[in-house]
Amino acid sequence: MPEALKKILCIEDDRETAALIAEELVERGYDVTVAYDGREGLAAILRVMPDLVLSDISMPAMSGFELLERLIALAPRFSKMPFVFLTALTDRDNELKGRQLGADDYVTKPIDYDLLATIIAARLNAVARIGLWPKTVGLNDREIEVLTWVARGKTSAEIARILGLTKRTVDFHTDNARTKLGAATRTEAAIKAATGRLIEP
Repeated sequence: MPEALKKILCIEDDRETAALIAEELVERGYDVTVAYDGREGLAAILRVMPDLVLSDISMPAMSGFELLERLIALAPRFSKMPFVFLTALTDRDNELKGRQLGADDYVTKPIDYDLLATIIAARLNAVARIGLWPKTVGLNDREIEVLTWVARGKTSAEIARILGLTKRTVDFHTDNARTKLGAATRTEAAIKAATGRLIEP
């Protein structure tokens, strides 16, 4: 029996862009469903149960961010569904916000379809990566705890209060985690750890 095609839901309010994405992905062997705003997208996720969601951020009725928040609040099991944002917003704050909510990746418009196909394939095969990461990085419990709060947007002083540590101790653990992850900043370390599923922001 042939293997069932992987199901991708594309949520994009620009119908022309949505049609182009769908056509491209169907040609690459995916079963594609299209929705044109966040509300329609939410209904489609519950109906279709896709293997991966591609979602625009700026949409009428419900933004991509609101959709992801609503989805995870509705059913925590959806937090494991790969979620890739399509965006013309190349600013870092939006990317951080998306990653803090649990987005797996960003593809900026105009879309590079080879890059999109590579990201989709990587996300659908992410199980292998999840198995690989923790072994190679080896963050300790305290480092994971501190980075989780960094990913939630807390300062070192706030984290120190939450965990009952000194700010210096928090900075020490953050720096160690940063070094292990090969990250230039604490924010980058938090993003890497979240993307690698080492922490659940």
